[in-house]
Amino acid sequence: MFQDLINLFYPNICQICDVELRKNQRILCTGCLNELPITNFHLDNDNPVKKVFHGRVPIENATSLLVFKKKGSVQKLIHRLKYRGHQEIGSYLGAWTGAELVKVNSFKEIDLVIGVPLHKKKLRARGFNQVELFGKEIAAALNIPYMDDILLKTSFSSTQTLKTRLARWGNIEESFVLFNSEKIKNKHILLVDDLITTGATLEACADVLLEVENVKISIATMAFTA
Repeated sequence: MFQDLINLFYPNICQICDVELRKNQRILCTGCLNELPITNFHLDNDNPVKKVFHGRVPIENATSLLVFKKKGSVQKLIHRLKYRGHQEIGSYLGAWTGAELVKVNSFKEIDLVIGVPLHKKKLRARGFNQVELFGKEIAAALNIPYMDDILLKTSFSSTQTLKTRLARWGNIEESFVLFNSEKIKNKHILLVDDLITTGATLEACADVLLEVENVKISIATMAFTA
């Protein structure tokens, strides 16, 4: 009864179409869930995400859960996560991704999860890192730790959304530093982020992590820009 009263004043709505959800639904209504462009990249390691990094940085495995298109449902979902504070979306997508990755032997070999960090100014302004709960849910599914004390972003940049691919690339370069390197020595790391477009952010993080002895990198993101 108490939950029904809460829902009366603060209805639980679909984060894409805004219709009120039924009691057995969470984050998305059945219609929007069924229409999401799912990649299934984790089932084929020769996929478009992996190919982004060919010749740039060595990646063991790579996947994205969804396909991102401008003005599409996935853009709306990620926008609500990042700019409207709906952190439950990150948790939802992370649990979904984790449930898929645990079925694949190559992802079971991963030792820990690291999220791409935000600069302290952006973190203070937003109040949270949008990939943290995503990464933590994946880590929980794989029964491995999530670490947030390894990478630090040292250069502040305005939002990447409206920048060209070339501008984004140049803006990311040399912007991350490494801490507590002894914690990741000889480890296979899953590096997670919300969206991959050029791959520049993830490449910059991977370059820093690969400075540590015998580190391997895999990648998982919420979405991949088609």
